[in-house]
Amino acid sequence: MSSGFAVVQTIVLTHALILGAVVGMKSEVLASDRSDSSSGIASVYDQSSGAATASGEPLREGAMTAAHRTLPFGTMVRVTNRRNGQVALVRINDRGPFVRGRVIDLSPAAGRALGLSGLVEVSLEVVSADSGARARTVSVADREEQ
Repeated sequence: MSSGFAVVQTIVLTHALILGAVVGMKSEVLASDRSDSSSGIASVYDQSSGAATASGEPLREGAMTAAHRTLPFGTMVRVTNRRNGQVALVRINDRGPFVRGRVIDLSPAAGRALGLSGLVEVSLEVVSADSGARARTVSVADREEQ
């Protein structure tokens, strides 16, 4: 992505936040993202290493991270390439993708781990909403007990 696109994207998001505040709206996770799993098209970031992510941390090409529109930062997600069955565990640290039909943008390292070249159909499973280093599987039954 070009830096010009990033500036426009930032301006649009800022205006959306201001508009939401003015009309008294509050940001909510979409109902479809509250489930533990989903599927769709994945892509790989084309930004250079060091660019700032929405969480404020720099993009590291070697890190197993990803962008998702609504999942909280720090959420651990198991991504499965539906074409070859390869799996990668990624941490959400950015917002996106902002391309219709895509559900997740992966760091270059996560893309390599999945054997990704271009766009691919993937399954997503939320493993943990904790930002800690140790991942744990969260089932629907676990949520009902809490």
